[in-house]
Amino acid sequence: MSDHHHTADHDAHAAPSASGIKKITTILVLLGLPLLVISSLVTYYKTQGSGQVAASMSEEAVAGRIQKVGTLQLGESKREPKTGEEVYKAQCTTCHAAGVVGAPKFADAAAWAPRIATGFEALLNSALKGKNNMAAQGGGAFADFEVGRAIAYMANAAGAKFEEPKAPEADEAAAPADAASDAK
Repeated sequence: MSDHHHTADHDAHAAPSASGIKKITTILVLLGLPLLVISSLVTYYKTQGSGQVAASMSEEAVAGRIQKVGTLQLGESKREPKTGEEVYKAQCTTCHAAGVVGAPKFADAAAWAPRIATGFEALLNSALKGKNNMAAQGGGAFADFEVGRAIAYMANAAGAKFEEPKAPEADEAAAPADAASDAK
């Protein structure tokens, strides 16, 4: 009997059990969570009524957030056409200045003579499509007529009398003017 009495006295002086702490914590969370949600909703509706949310959703604000970072232009560029000398210096000088891998050296009349004899169109075709060790130049950094200008520049330096090709826009603009002068 004394053991039973001793256990009862001990329970009366003991701290609350772990299950009691869990119950109190659960009650506080269940009461606090709805209060947190309600206060968040009240704050949201107050800011919407004051115009803060509306201002961040204005057309100007949205446009500012989704503005373009850069642009990409496909097709023909609006740059000034390059001269034969400019194209030669940018693209052709690597091989033709030193005569690398069979390329005729710039202004070497003996090396260019057989090529000049084939005519401008044959040289242009070889340059655009590639020949022997020369890679095709068509479809690269320069327009076909600019490659033609470089051919005329190099061949003329070796004694040819090729006319430098005109830009396509210049030919189209000159055609109506020629037709108008012929009509008079």
